[in-house]
Amino acid sequence: MKIIINISLVLIMSLGFISCDDFLEIEPEGKVIPKTLEENRALITTAYNAFPVHKSYAAFRSDELILDSSTDDAPFFKDFYLWNDTNPDPITFEYPWLSFYTTVFYANHIINEGVSTIKQSEEKDQLIGEAYALRAFVYFDLVNLYGKPYNVTTSSQDKGVPIVLITDLEQVLSPSSVATVYEQVVADIERAKELINVNTQEVGKNYRFSKSALYTLEARVNLYMKNWDNALQSANKALTYNETLVDFNVDSTLPNQYNSSESILALEDVFGYKMNNASFISNDLIASYDRGNDLRFDLYFVENGTNYKARKGGTQDFICSMRTSELYLIKAEALLNLNQLDASKTALLSLLKNRYTTAYFTTLNTEIQSMDEAEYTQRLFEERRRELALEGHRWFDLRRNNQKEITHTYDGTVYTLEQNDPRYTLQYPRSAKLNNPNL
Repeated sequence: MKIIINISLVLIMSLGFISCDDFLEIEPEGKVIPKTLEENRALITTAYNAFPVHKSYAAFRSDELILDSSTDDAPFFKDFYLWNDTNPDPITFEYPWLSFYTTVFYANHIINEGVSTIKQSEEKDQLIGEAYALRAFVYFDLVNLYGKPYNVTTSSQDKGVPIVLITDLEQVLSPSSVATVYEQVVADIERAKELINVNTQEVGKNYRFSKSALYTLEARVNLYMKNWDNALQSANKALTYNETLVDFNVDSTLPNQYNSSESILALEDVFGYKMNNASFISNDLIASYDRGNDLRFDLYFVENGTNYKARKGGTQDFICSMRTSELYLIKAEALLNLNQLDASKTALLSLLKNRYTTAYFTTLNTEIQSMDEAEYTQRLFEERRRELALEGHRWFDLRRNNQKEITHTYDGTVYTLEQNDPRYTLQYPRSAKLNNPNL
């Protein structure tokens, strides 16, 4: 769970001037210049806090949810649900942009200035390493919202997002290619690997990057880039720090809670109260579970009249960016694409034995072991969908895989997102374009 230090650091307009409490030095030009380890730790805490809520917004675009038009919160999400990006209602929440670059702004200061102003120590290395890791995480999520999915053939021509690496408030923002953004993400991860020296963060501080979280991020990035060897190596490395899985046969703790033994990085509120209040679980997602044998169903969902609501969100306990089950799924997908079918099945079954009833697992094991590659591939992605439901992965997974057709019904009208629809990539927000005409 994020522990937020109360520092008044407010970004005005697009990367505007900031103010702060008296204990930070105010330079003559009005810029805040943190210099000590403690001041820069406070600054990165603010950077973590600025990391936006966005994955729950994207969940309304996917096939996970039904928007409940009868709730007071529905208007905030309606245009997400209808894929209406061209002329959204002013009441609709805006997909984040400024908050991403707010986090980048603070991280850049620590990276560029902290090297010379902070006294050398292991804590300094850890702090600056976290700044690199956090910046990598920001750009990875930004390019997966506003850029086309990574394609090694076209990514150098596909428009991505602007890359800002300095704290020049007058810098003109222009989009970089998807390939260039990914190159920056990889470079930041590599630099963070040289500096981060905390293996895992204790509960309460696990919103901060650790080696465990950094290698998990690296595994995720390589997965999206289809760098299968690297994805496997990164996943295996991350699992050396934490390989724990909650066994639902004996423990009913939801694994996406910030204090779960599966937690790796607890930074994001991926399914907040308003989102939970305004939605039901889609019939398609409900139907995907084996309700007699899959222990996740009753843990993840609760009956609400003729529909189901989520148990996996709605309170501050459910802060989850990365957890160990994702690593087993990444490992299984990487091994599958490396033509190691049996090893992939073993990785997946390591997860599933903790998710299905003990009585059924022998049958499940036999069933999966007998599958050919095509059958198993489908099952792997189905299990990924079920395991990570409502945790911010589904929209990104749809983008990087089949970009299937999705239909949503709202107030009796059916709306369709066509297969490979251009709306699988978000437009830059209107406010970003107003502040940065070159976008």
